[in-house]
Amino acid sequence: MRRVFMSAIFVAAISLFSACVTPLPSGPVVLGDYGGLPIIAGTPHEAALLAVYRDHHHGLILTDATTYTVRSGDFMASIAWNLYGDGYFYPIIMLASYQIVLDPDRIEPGMVLTVPNLETNLNNPTARANIRSFLLEIANIEDARGRGATAAGIRQRANAL
Repeated sequence: MRRVFMSAIFVAAISLFSACVTPLPSGPVVLGDYGGLPIIAGTPHEAALLAVYRDHHHGLILTDATTYTVRSGDFMASIAWNLYGDGYFYPIIMLASYQIVLDPDRIEPGMVLTVPNLETNLNNPTARANIRSFLLEIANIEDARGRGATAAGIRQRANAL
């Protein structure tokens, strides 16, 4: 009887906690397709990233963007470091490439990423404000993923804009 009572208290506590947290989609969210294959947000943080990407993608200037083909051993921070001189700007590449990959931990060799011209975007007041807001939202997602140091670095860059 005591075990049943404790289980009921646990379930009630979880229900109360869940009611206080903004829910993320419980199942996969299909973004669209790329080369006939579906692009899916399969985890809660991917769904959160997808929502942020969709909110901010329109404010990014891509007219003079280039591309980068992911190689074995690459990770997003190293790509951003090589292209922008700062690894904490990797979310900007992710924003431009969200139709290809949602999660920076899931890049694979052969993926072709869109690389916005950082200078062009930062010299435009509207694009700059969009990037600042976007980076702050990404920092919050990184915090929620338990990546405090990454979140702090991204937040620092955003606040400097």
